[in-house]
Amino acid sequence: MAGRSVLAIGAHPDDIELGCGGALLAHAAAGDAVTMLVLTGGENGPGTRAQVTGRWAEQRTAAATLGATLRWGGLRDCTLTPDAGTVRLLEDAIDQTGADQVYVHAPDDSHQDHRAAAAATLAAARRLSRVLHYQSPSTLSFTPSVFIDVTAHLTGKLAALAAHASQVELSAMVEPDAVLASARHWGAQARIGYAEAFAPTRIVLDLAPARPRPAPRSAVEEHLELLTTLPSPGSAVRVPVAP
Repeated sequence: MAGRSVLAIGAHPDDIELGCGGALLAHAAAGDAVTMLVLTGGENGPGTRAQVTGRWAEQRTAAATLGATLRWGGLRDCTLTPDAGTVRLLEDAIDQTGADQVYVHAPDDSHQDHRAAAAATLAAARRLSRVLHYQSPSTLSFTPSVFIDVTAHLTGKLAALAAHASQVELSAMVEPDAVLASARHWGAQARIGYAEAFAPTRIVLDLAPARPRPAPRSAVEEHLELLTTLPSPGSAVRVPVAP
């Protein structure tokens, strides 16, 4: 079965890593194509001018750690609106990546950029059958019903978050202990070790059986198969003659 194309959307650098970094690592490990769309550069976040400028490089490093392709939205921090221009930007990203599964902020959030990103994504992804919302530290209400096992991917998620050094140093919300505690909490809810949790707008399950991939054959096996198709010595070979 062909891999999916997954698009994760975040308003600011580090939003995606916090909300669904483990899930993206799981997608990449399964052979899915993963793209991260960061709508702004986090210009109004904490830190000096040099730290703010450095967030572009931090985000590139984090995306590489997750095995994801990075796209920038080019919008301005703290000014996002779910207008026609933002919706068109997201539609273009969905079309160009061929995304069939989208992750984005939960709609009920105290940060206006997160709310705008969620609203614009719901409009842009209105024809998709898999749209999942992740939790941010500023999310107000969140009732997840979909969980992804990230037990094997916590180290990678923490490494991607550590790439955002300018924000990790200045925010208790991205401390490793807090990230682990959250994953353990959702894991307990899902009856597994560690999990990330999602509230779906839509989630369609694909129940088609996966096609088993044929085992690779050695050169000896291929040679033996070729020999069985050759005529035995002394046997007649019928050659077709054109009329």
